[in-house]
Amino acid sequence: MDSTSLEPSLYTVKAVFILDNDGNRLLSKYYDPELYPTMKEQKNFENNVFSKTHKADNEIAFLEGMTIVYKSSIDLFFYVVGSAQENELMLMSVLNCLFDSVSHILRKNVERRCLLDNMEGVFLVVDEIIDGGVILESDSQQVLQKVNYRADDNPLTEQSVAQVLQSAKEQIKWSILK
Repeated sequence: MDSTSLEPSLYTVKAVFILDNDGNRLLSKYYDPELYPTMKEQKNFENNVFSKTHKADNEIAFLEGMTIVYKSSIDLFFYVVGSAQENELMLMSVLNCLFDSVSHILRKNVERRCLLDNMEGVFLVVDEIIDGGVILESDSQQVLQKVNYRADDNPLTEQSVAQVLQSAKEQIKWSILK
């Protein structure tokens, strides 16, 4: 037997991207720098993927030697890209986790405008699911718990300012009490 076939491997993702219903990029992360090194090549790949999938009724596509799983909702298309050898079920579990987590953040209102309004939460979700192309989590409840993002709360920037002010108040109070 070949010794390389016995080596353990991690499930990996080559790219994750979200496009609107016109094929325009809203979010993308490419984890393999050699796959599509320039922005132009990435956009061409995304356009090819979109043109092949936006009217299709499937959940999986094979294009340019890549396995692509995708899901659409109202005016958004979610894509997870892996190599041709990657397990399609793992890619689909990543896609479902991404979609369910984003759906929760957007309060089940998965559409372009809401996604753009809550982009920081979406980036946090992507980073919790995938790190450097390696799949870390595929359970949306775990991702949401780790991200600890609630759409009802203040945005992250306001929350951070509030935390700083509270910390400053406590420090002043302790310095006065001394």
